[in-house]
Amino acid sequence: MAQVNVTISGRVYRMACEDGQEDHLQGLAHRLDQTISHLRQTFGEIGDHRLTVMAAIMAIDELTETRRKAQALEGENRALKDAGAITRDHRHRIEGAVAERIDGAARRIEQLAAALTATKPVN
Repeated sequence: MAQVNVTISGRVYRMACEDGQEDHLQGLAHRLDQTISHLRQTFGEIGDHRLTVMAAIMAIDELTETRRKAQALEGENRALKDAGAITRDHRHRIEGAVAERIDGAARRIEQLAAALTATKPVN
């Protein structure tokens, strides 16, 4: 397990993470630090604890919205897959009907050719 030092609101925190995840954790901490800095600029000095709670609520709100969008996209994806399956079934039925008509036309052409050959006058 790796150890990483991250700085949030001017304070250094030693955190553990999976090996290879150090940069990811530092990136997340940097994002949190930026969010808290933005809140501090917007609302002034209202206390580190309060700013941290506000940043956490904003992060949860973003996560909730992202999950909602993901669920909506999953629903759209399922609908598109269903529509694709219906379209494929329809296409197969049409192809089958066209093939039957072509086969029927070919039989009629063969019958006409046979009839013409049978009725052809001999010289």
